[in-house]
Amino acid sequence: MSQHPKQPWPYPEVVAHRGGGTLAPENTIAGFREGIRYGYRAAECDVKLSADNVCFLLHDDTVDRTSNGKGEAKAKTMAELSMLDAGGWKGAAHAGEALPTLANVAAYCQAQAMLLNIEIKPCPGRFEETGRLVAQEAARLWAGASVPPLLSSFEIDALRAAQAAAPALPRAFLCEAIPANWRDILAELDCVALHCDHVTLTEALARDIKQAGYQLLCYTVNTLERAQTLRGWGVDSVCTDRVDLLAPQRPLAAQ
Repeated sequence: MSQHPKQPWPYPEVVAHRGGGTLAPENTIAGFREGIRYGYRAAECDVKLSADNVCFLLHDDTVDRTSNGKGEAKAKTMAELSMLDAGGWKGAAHAGEALPTLANVAAYCQAQAMLLNIEIKPCPGRFEETGRLVAQEAARLWAGASVPPLLSSFEIDALRAAQAAAPALPRAFLCEAIPANWRDILAELDCVALHCDHVTLTEALARDIKQAGYQLLCYTVNTLERAQTLRGWGVDSVCTDRVDLLAPQRPLAAQ
């Protein structure tokens, strides 16, 4: 049993995936601005380490897909990463958008009163150090915040390192299909929540997770009908790419 089941879940019913979903370059400040524009007050993003151990936002192991650069992210210093155009791939209006550091995003989110789910997204071979350094940086950047960032990861070693480095920050185990031993994993890592791919969730599993005292978030939910179904199963939050379709200002059950 989690030590945190009685703490209220501070996150809204809908969370913007990678800042602003698919409407702006993912994992950029432009993305977060898009989420804010549609009324979102919580977002998710991916954080990994540069070659010189700066925490920055990027989903892939390489910079090829979402920038004008090439090669492995873990081989580039933050100075090198900061020179890349991380927005032009999404259209001329976003040309020149930078790869932000976690510090950049922390400043923006706190200024906008936006809550954040940080997915710890290690490059290959850097699981433990990424978990440790991202947790330490998040604890520093949000020191004294009324709602700290929620740390999640697919990588148990990264979450374990985050737990040791910043035990006070809330954690969530992230998975595609929910493993049979989910109770053991959540208990070992003292998680407050389980995050899963919505297509793998069943109503019975959702009921079991909620009855065990955990919060439940599903990704990536891009239709109102599916979001309403999941909400009916007891899912606390859904992460969406379609920030234009799911209106955060109204409860899902009332839309």
